[in-house]
This record gives sequence, C-alpha cells and structure tokens, in this order.
Amino acid sequence: MSKQLLRSGTSIGANVREAEQAESKADFIQKLSIALKEANETEYWLDLLQETKFLNNSEYIGIQIDIKELSIRLDDIGKSNWFMKNIGYSILRKN
Repeated sequence: MSKQLLRSGTSIGANVREAEQAESKADFIQKLSIALKEANETEYWLDLLQETKFLNNSEYIGIQIDIKELSIRLDDIGKSNWFMKNIGYSILRKN
C-alpha cells in the first residue's frame, strides 16, 4: 500500500508539471484532471494506511489536510479553465 501511495502521490506533481508545458488548453485541462484523479487515489491509499495502523493519527491528519487542500485547488483550476474553454470565451466574444 505504501508503494501505491508513493506512486499516486508523486504522479500528482508529475501531471501538474506536464500541465505547465501543455500544448493547448484542452491538454492543460486533461493533465490537471489526471492530477486530480491521482490526488483522489492518494487519499484512498492514505485512508487505508491509517485504517490498518501503518500511519498514526497525527501523521494521517497532517497529510490528509495537505491532500484535501491540493485536491480543492486542482479542482478549482480545472473548473475555471473548463468554464473559460466551454462557456466563457463565447460570452466574451459576444461583448
């Protein structure tokens, strides 16, 4: 389980880094979407490690807070970019 946590946790950063060099807005959104999915998977493995006592409560809470905050930020970025790509630009063009 700890190897899965490491894999999914490091994949978040790798996908965010790839998004920084995206070839298009769609590519950017896709990379951030993958990063968010990896954050969700990381949270799953973190929960299992805590439930099986591989992590104590203070370790779990510290990491859990960080992963929740990261997930919220990735979701916000993805939603705002999706909105601009699918709705916002057409509204701006009309004005």
